[in-house]
Amino acid sequence: MSKTVIVVLDGFGVGAMPDAGTLRPGDAAADTLGHLLDHWRTAHGRDLKLPALAGLGLGLVHPHPALAARTGLPVAVGRAALGYPGADTYAGHQTMMGADFSAVTVALLADHLDPVAGALRAAGHAVEPLKDLPVLVVDGAALVHDNLEADPGINWNVSGRLEDLSFGQILSIAETVRSVAPVARVIAVGGHADGPLSAFVRRGDGGTVGLDTPASGVYRNGGLEVQHLGAPLDHTRQLPDLAARAGIPVTLVGKAADILACDAAVRRPAVPTADVLAHTLEAARAGGDALVVANVQETDLAGHQQDADRYGTVLERADQGLGDLIALLDSPGDRLIVTGDHGNDPTLGHAFHTREYVPVLVHRPGTATAHLPDAASLADLGATAAESLGLAPAGLANGTALPAS
Repeated sequence: MSKTVIVVLDGFGVGAMPDAGTLRPGDAAADTLGHLLDHWRTAHGRDLKLPALAGLGLGLVHPHPALAARTGLPVAVGRAALGYPGADTYAGHQTMMGADFSAVTVALLADHLDPVAGALRAAGHAVEPLKDLPVLVVDGAALVHDNLEADPGINWNVSGRLEDLSFGQILSIAETVRSVAPVARVIAVGGHADGPLSAFVRRGDGGTVGLDTPASGVYRNGGLEVQHLGAPLDHTRQLPDLAARAGIPVTLVGKAADILACDAAVRRPAVPTADVLAHTLEAARAGGDALVVANVQETDLAGHQQDADRYGTVLERADQGLGDLIALLDSPGDRLIVTGDHGNDPTLGHAFHTREYVPVLVHRPGTATAHLPDAASLADLGATAAESLGLAPAGLANGTALPAS
């Protein structure tokens, strides 16, 4: 019997990838972990207390005076490139679970207006541009636009007021857009705005144009309905479904419960870090084999808020839970894999994700410490987890198991 627990510290990067500055030149200096450790020492006169992460070998991956340069735990340590375009939680998790995102691109709606409008008209909708902007008005009510809250070109939104359209109608429009969209997600959003949605359309970073959803009042006026339509994926060739078909119980915790597909999985959605780790420990304590995938979201939220103090506080709280998992997963064959899905450096002066390498920290009882080569993709973590559960990584759509892990 063996248990494999994957804990994703959302937005936890360890240094810029070579192409990190393509969109924003300043992101070439992104280093979520390093800048966070430096800030904490300057602001608080002490180092962050991260004994579990240090024990897992974080200081071997990202040398820093605040982190131990060695560990006595049986770990394999390295880092991973993202293996998908941009820096996005949804794409990151899908890739990590073994999806092939090679057909997904980063794209502005402005460059795809004709095929999107054509698909909508073919589906019976009336479509017109919003003034001279690259935004489509559908049936005189819904807007198809760039998502301004994610990196430019990662997601598109279909937004409507529930006074004008039912959420089912908004979703139907979004499904048509999804059928021709090359981006990772098309997000259907319905809610109650402070006025006509067109009044809240603005230009964003990187040439984007879209609805300023927070300014519109949709998030604060109640009744919000949202559905994420991801790029077409064969979920049967992702780790949760592969494990479930082999009879291994699967538990998805935190944001992982919201964005990963597996009909057989037990879902424990939660945002507070203490709740996420409590659900993860509960699932790991169950008898028999297990696959647990958990997402600690509050690190990412702190990054978006550009709040390094909150980020550090959340990370210390997560570290306590990781210490409990290390103590629990102590049998040969057990694996605790700690990683990230992208970066979110709170010190760079913007609220977007950063395209960074992420740590790969694998606790593996009964073995010796090993240094791993850089993984080409987060998909390699899914393949590694599959192998640790006795499953063939070839059953995934993407990924190669890491050596000595």
